Amino acid sequence: MSRKFLVLSALALGLIVPASAKTYTREEAVQTAMENSADIKSAEEDLVKASSAVDGGYGAAYPQVDLNADIKWLLGRDDVTFGTPIADAANDTSMGANKFDKKVAAPALDGLSNAMKAQAYPWQSSVSLTVSQVLYAAGQIGTGINIAKGYKLLAETQLADKKSSIRYDVEKAFNNLLFMDSSITILEENIKLTEANVELAKQSVISGTGKELDQIRAELALEGLKSKYEKTKKDRILARNNLLSTMGLDWDSDVEFSGELRSPDSNLPYPDTAMTNVLQRRKEIALLKTKEDIEANKIDIAEAEYKPTVALYGGIVYSNNQNEFYKWDAPKWSKLNKFVGLKLTMNLFKGFQSQEGVVQAKSTLRSAQIARENAERGFRIQIESCANTLEDAQTQLGIQKRQVDLATRNYDMTEAAYKIGRETQINLLDANVKLREAKVDYMQAVLNWNDAYNALLQATGEY
Repeated sequence: MSRKFLVLSALALGLIVPASAKTYTREEAVQTAMENSADIKSAEEDLVKASSAVDGGYGAAYPQVDLNADIKWLLGRDDVTFGTPIADAANDTSMGANKFDKKVAAPALDGLSNAMKAQAYPWQSSVSLTVSQVLYAAGQIGTGINIAKGYKLLAETQLADKKSSIRYDVEKAFNNLLFMDSSITILEENIKLTEANVELAKQSVISGTGKELDQIRAELALEGLKSKYEKTKKDRILARNNLLSTMGLDWDSDVEFSGELRSPDSNLPYPDTAMTNVLQRRKEIALLKTKEDIEANKIDIAEAEYKPTVALYGGIVYSNNQNEFYKWDAPKWSKLNKFVGLKLTMNLFKGFQSQEGVVQAKSTLRSAQIARENAERGFRIQIESCANTLEDAQTQLGIQKRQVDLATRNYDMTEAAYKIGRETQINLLDANVKLREAKVDYMQAVLNWNDAYNALLQATGEY
């Protein structure tokens, strides 16, 4: 998301980062999370598989070429020997054979006899090369390609959705960490002020102008701030580890992060909530529409079961039968078995499976349509809820900003009055605590506004 993040104020500054620490910017954190995400890696593999399926679909439109080789040994068969007993008998003048017997009948009968013997060779082998081309398949090939393209688009949309979700999760964790940094900075400032107040209280007690009770209360306030400071530092460690986990990294105490919260005063454009545009941007709608297209194509595939398939085929077969497996005759074109044919297949009855397959495909399509319609209604509610949350966050932001201004004026006036002896140490400490709380509440309001703005961007499909 190409949104500009601006420095809020001194309140938005994080802790000082050690020079030796590995520091991630917001975009580097997002990129690292995407590189390490198992969901994104899985989605990328799904896209590779879907792209391959498209290529495979086109392959169904090309001719299919098959090479088959076969050799077998017929057990229990003796070697075959050839002779010409009929022709020899026909040529024997003592048998009184006529000319036809000698020249035609006898050789033909010998050839038939030898051909029948040849079928009894113990070693028989053949090699064939066949080519087939589907001429008509009731649109199944083209529809199959469209389905494969639909799954590819589905995989691309899912990958983009995974990346968007990872970015959203990382930025939310990143913003929370920045809030913790700002809270720590505010606590450190207040600890310094309270320590100064404790020292003033001690000096007042020593000089006799102050009460010991004021000193005790100042020290208690200081202890409370230090305790809060230690707890906040622990919370920050948890927030940092949560961010590291979201990035797919191991917990590392030396890792730090550098960035700013988005400024509510930067006049960012209000997200486009027009439903016509939202439905075009939301990836979930794109996914559901793609699923609808796929299911509609599956109906065409199911209906094609009723229609014929026509294929053209041809091939060449070489057969070689011998008494020994190592003997081979040289193939001759005139002796090869060559064929070409046209095949038509059409299912006439399949136990109503084809008919019910169409019914099931139409039902699945309707389920996909219902899911999309339900999602669209859900998006309207989601956008309305996110818009209300952003509006409330904007209102709270203004309230908390005024609270900081009032608390600052109260502290400045109380401090000035205290210095001239017209205010007590207790009231000064109370003004300090209220100022700290107002600053933290303001930073919490800024964080809530950022989260609400991002949530509305996500709901409208602009994230």
